[in-house]
Amino acid sequence: MEVSFFSSRIGRWQYVLELFTAGNILALVLALAQAQSWSNLSFSSLIQHILFINWVLLAFAAIVEYFDQRLSPLNLKLTLLLGFLLLQLIVLCTTLVLNILMYFGQSFSFAGLSWGTVFSRAGMNLSFGMLLGAFCFRYLYLREQWSRQQNSELNARIQAMQARIHPHFLFNSLNSAISLISIDPDKAEEMLLNLSRLFRASFQELKLVPLSDEIDLCRRYLAIEQIRLGERLKVEWKLVNPEMYTRVQIPLLTLQPLVENSIFHGVEKILTKSTISILIEILQNQVNIVITNPYAQDKITLRQGHGIAVENVQQRLKAYYGSSAAFQSFAGEGMFTTVVQYRYK
Repeated sequence: MEVSFFSSRIGRWQYVLELFTAGNILALVLALAQAQSWSNLSFSSLIQHILFINWVLLAFAAIVEYFDQRLSPLNLKLTLLLGFLLLQLIVLCTTLVLNILMYFGQSFSFAGLSWGTVFSRAGMNLSFGMLLGAFCFRYLYLREQWSRQQNSELNARIQAMQARIHPHFLFNSLNSAISLISIDPDKAEEMLLNLSRLFRASFQELKLVPLSDEIDLCRRYLAIEQIRLGERLKVEWKLVNPEMYTRVQIPLLTLQPLVENSIFHGVEKILTKSTISILIEILQNQVNIVITNPYAQDKITLRQGHGIAVENVQQRLKAYYGSSAAFQSFAGEGMFTTVVQYRYK
């Protein structure tokens, strides 16, 4: 799993904010350098520098966003190089247009307009643009490299944790399937097919998939557990705006491990009938997932000590959705609730 900070929507808006911050600092430095002292610093000169640089950055961000699909297949170095050249082109075009408009504003005529007037201050503004580009894109390159290193380490940890989540489920399911072969071969076949689909998913790259696919995978898992646990397990689904689930994405094996965690630490520890409630809703570009399951009061310390599936899901959601991903859990009155929220791309 490789999540590019530079190419993700969260990353793009964050680097735009960083570019504008650096640009305004550069505007202050340039205005101060022109004034040569704080006492001679002109407010109008500072505003002119800020407006010029912010316009350049705004145009740059808009063009990059427009051509995002064409830029995304390119490697990082080529993307940054093209971005640097684009920034200089915007600086040059802005300078030329401003010079022409200022000349026209003085006489309301283009008569006598010379190339020297058109290209006035173009060299100086390009040098400022190169300074801004070199500083910002070097920072973004280092930020991207750091992000990729973090995601690489995260992927290694996730794969290691993933291998530890499934064994008890695998052994229990195989034992149930074996016992059903002579009694109900159709159920045994269904159970093995669902088990095969689950493990095929677990061996895939942990990428983003449609929310509908993840729900289907979770239903297959619950069908296996339903055969094994029988009447002890009841599942209540509440799906809000299901027509959007094919367009909204979620990291593969996000919902299923949470439900598995609920059964392993909730239903299996209670001998009476238990109900797991799963609410999935999409409100204002935000996905809300709420899973509620019973738990035995004297088993709560065991649940807190397990944490493998929970940590797995938390880290992957943070890797894909950054600060917009929220993960909370609540325990009270014999019920345990897990809440997952994130803003989808």
